[in-house]
Amino acid sequence: MERRGTLTGEVAAQSLGDRLGAAPRPVERGIGWTHARLDVADGGVPYAVDVVADTASAPRSVAYLLPGGGLNFTADFFTPRSRNLVHHLRRAGHLVVGITPREDAADAARVGPDWGLAAHRADARRVIAATDTALRLPYQLVGHSAGAALALDLAGAHPSERLRRVVAIDTTGPYAGDLAERAARTRDAFQELIDQGRYANDPGLKGLLARALADPDGASAVPRPVDPSTRFTHAGLAHFALIRTGALPGPANWIYHQGHAAGSYAFGATPAEDRFALTHSPLEVWGEATAALGSGLVPHALLRDLAAVWAGDDATYRIAWERIGAEVVWVNTELGRGDHPRGAELVREGGNRRVGFTVVPGYGHGDPLWSTTADTDAWPLLTPR
Repeated sequence: MERRGTLTGEVAAQSLGDRLGAAPRPVERGIGWTHARLDVADGGVPYAVDVVADTASAPRSVAYLLPGGGLNFTADFFTPRSRNLVHHLRRAGHLVVGITPREDAADAARVGPDWGLAAHRADARRVIAATDTALRLPYQLVGHSAGAALALDLAGAHPSERLRRVVAIDTTGPYAGDLAERAARTRDAFQELIDQGRYANDPGLKGLLARALADPDGASAVPRPVDPSTRFTHAGLAHFALIRTGALPGPANWIYHQGHAAGSYAFGATPAEDRFALTHSPLEVWGEATAALGSGLVPHALLRDLAAVWAGDDATYRIAWERIGAEVVWVNTELGRGDHPRGAELVREGGNRRVGFTVVPGYGHGDPLWSTTADTDAWPLLTPR
């Protein structure tokens, strides 16, 4: 505890690097803050650990940021550069430690059949244990989407007196009834892909957004559902995929009540006459986020385990809801994962009364991070005083 008064970003990164066997390298420095990165290699594909610290004052706690499937720390939490959740947490007195999954630095040939939720938890746990040993500060786990499920899994598997809060941003615990049955079919679909030797999925958002911004009026290869003889423009396709994600083909897109982003899409007589707009998160911000991605891959084993959680299939994968003793702040979005509070209810049933579940109206899945008004609409919900 005696280091609190003198702790700097450089000291924190070096202490963490010493314990992880990775030399920190400076990435950038701004007015009053510093950002370093460690590439942790432990015999397999390396994974990145980012440390963002205030240089004017010592942190009072650590916030571990766990990105969603196919995303990394920079894309999910450090975007847009001028206004993001990382700096919001830093200004609130936290040392920010981002843990990017291995798949961000891998190609499809290097993703394995065992890259499921337990493997992600083991990597994150190693970083948390090393930081905790070095700094002995209270901490919170902040995750988005798949990262939120990982945060809850970590809290249940590794309770700690220094873990003060779990912040789950737009994720899903077990469904009930027909949705649980659908989740079980999704689990089986991903297991079948693994059995076929296909271990990773590329959602394609990086290329989709790049084309939409570089050549918005160009013709894509995707037919418009109102007239299959015509093709979406690149900008039209990007907007449709973000707004109507739940209507797209794919074994897991049904989990979105509407889409990744709030917005509107109206078909015209021709592709050029389609009218579309995003409500909260500008397309340029989506482009900035996806441009920061590495591979953009999501392991099928991770998706299988998440689907097992949605299905309530404890035999395939179980989060220890009853062992989560820290405060839980669970914030979903109306148009993303929606009003499905069963996971939060299971934490309460385990005896934890410090559990909140909130749904942000009019928001899509990515809007809590990238909306132009997220700092007033969503972030106060994530960081209650």
